[in-house]
Amino acid sequence: MTTASSTSSTERIPGRAWTVRITGHGPRAASVTCTTAACRMPPRSEDLTGLRAFAAAHAAAHAKAATVNPNAYCHCGSQRCGAHPDTKTSCAGSVVLVLRHDPVMRRVWSLEEVCEMCAPLIANATVVARATRPNPTTPPSAPAAGQVPAPARPAIAGGFSSPPADNDAPPARRPRRPSQRPHRRPRQGR
Repeated sequence: MTTASSTSSTERIPGRAWTVRITGHGPRAASVTCTTAACRMPPRSEDLTGLRAFAAAHAAAHAKAATVNPNAYCHCGSQRCGAHPDTKTSCAGSVVLVLRHDPVMRRVWSLEEVCEMCAPLIANATVVARATRPNPTTPPSAPAAGQVPAPARPAIAGGFSSPPADNDAPPARRPRRPSQRPHRRPRQGR
């Protein structure tokens, strides 16, 4: 999985998305799949609780490893805002990474790069990362005098085949804030 962007600072690219899914096989067995082909998944199992824990940890590992691209198009907008069909908005604002997980279904975890306007409208979504823009006053290649550059994020080889350590818990869910904009009702044809 590529975690960092390799495009120029002004080129727009499509927003990325990852999906981790539990799929049932027969009355008792299930498996976990990920849209990233390089990720290693556990074999089919009858331990659904263990597979759910693995899937949640795997999605959290993707969220931790991903660097949000500030020049990405809104993934939600590229899907015609299908994640919030009842509330239309124009895509705007900086890019955020959201984790979507429906606590009722408990089988699918999705990470998506979306705009700040769509993020609060997506059901069961939590913002887990925000894009950072480089400081225009300091060139990115040279740290200021007397400063030590921040360590690079550790690369995770292969695919996230094991859950995080005990001290590396998945991000806490924050309650959703109500939308600041009034909702528009669709016009009825005359």
